[in-house]
Amino acid sequence: MNEDIEIALREAAAALPSAATLDLRRVAAEGLLDVAYATVDSPLGPLVVAATPRGLVRLAYTGSRGEGEVVEELAGNLSPRILEAPERLDEVRRELDEYFEGRRVGFELPIDWALTRGFTGEVLRETARIEYGRTSTYAEVASRAGSPRAVRAAGNALGANPLPVVVPCHRVLRTGGALGGYTGGIERKEFLLRLEGYHR
Repeated sequence: MNEDIEIALREAAAALPSAATLDLRRVAAEGLLDVAYATVDSPLGPLVVAATPRGLVRLAYTGSRGEGEVVEELAGNLSPRILEAPERLDEVRRELDEYFEGRRVGFELPIDWALTRGFTGEVLRETARIEYGRTSTYAEVASRAGSPRAVRAAGNALGANPLPVVVPCHRVLRTGGALGGYTGGIERKEFLLRLEGYHR
């Protein structure tokens, strides 16, 4: 973590009330909370989810990285005013539970696209339109995002997806049906596709 982020985090932490007296409504009302995060259990392992007032901004597989690295990334890229606030993410948890139980085929969560820019953002918005149980290819997504020849760039954009599962990059395959890569590992991509009824 660079020194500027460490200083900003310390200053933000000093401005927050002590844990014993913390009232999240008051913190939010006073403008001291920009990003709320929580860890959610899933069949794919723990997921770190984070939201801003605009919507869900991050969903991350923790793996060996752990929660701390995701929080540092959010503090550096969005705001150091970040706080673990599971109750602010109850709707995210509910919709993810329903999805993994096979009772939800589409997410209704508002999305904050703040961690995406340019062509990456276009690719991810097009990916968000791929319906449950359907697949697309890297070439098709690149074309719908406005750059038919940018297949490799589309793959890179999907690899940088800050919202896997909710923005379903697992539904994008190579031309010919090969799975291609996946930010959470190919086993997770296979799991998600099987969950949605896709069979090769």
